[in-house]
Amino acid sequence: MFLNYIKEFFVKKSLKNNLHIVKNEVFTSNVQTIGLLIDESKFSHSKELAKELVLHGIASENIKIVAYRDKFDKKKEYSRLTFGEKHITWRAESTEEFLTEFIETEFDLLISYYEIEKPILMLTTAKSKAKFKVGFSSVDKRLNRWMIDTEMGNYKLFVSELFKYLKSIK
Repeated sequence: MFLNYIKEFFVKKSLKNNLHIVKNEVFTSNVQTIGLLIDESKFSHSKELAKELVLHGIASENIKIVAYRDKFDKKKEYSRLTFGEKHITWRAESTEEFLTEFIETEFDLLISYYEIEKPILMLTTAKSKAKFKVGFSSVDKRLNRWMIDTEMGNYKLFVSELFKYLKSIK
C-alpha cells in the first residue's frame, strides 16, 4: 500500500515534468487515424463510442483503443487492450509493449476519454505523439488542445461536438 503511494508520487512528478514541455501540435484537416484512451473504470460503452466514430466517417481499422482499469485482474480476459497501475514502472514507463506502441504512434487525433484526473491516464496523454489531442474540460487544460464540456456518459454528444468543431476548421 505504501509503495503504491510512492509510485504514484513518481508518476505525478514525471507528469509534472511532461506538462512543462510545450508541444506545437499541428491539426491536419483530414483526420484519418484516431487513438482512443478510455477509462473503463468509469465508462463501459467503448464499443458504442467507436461505432459513433465510424458513423462519422472514420474507418474502424484506423481507430486504436487502449483502456485503463483501476482494478486490473490478470486472470480475466479483456476484449480490448487494457492496462492498469501495475503496468507502469516507478520511472513512469510502460511495461506493456502495446501501451508503448500506442504512445509512440503519431495519430492524427488522440481522444482522451476520461473526466477524472488520474496520473497514469494524464501521463499517457502527455507522452502521446499524437498530432492533436482532445479531451474533457474537467481535465487539466495543458493536456489537450481542445476540451469538450460534456459528461462522460453522453458519448454521442461528445462525438457530434468533436466533428462539428473539426468541420468548422476545414
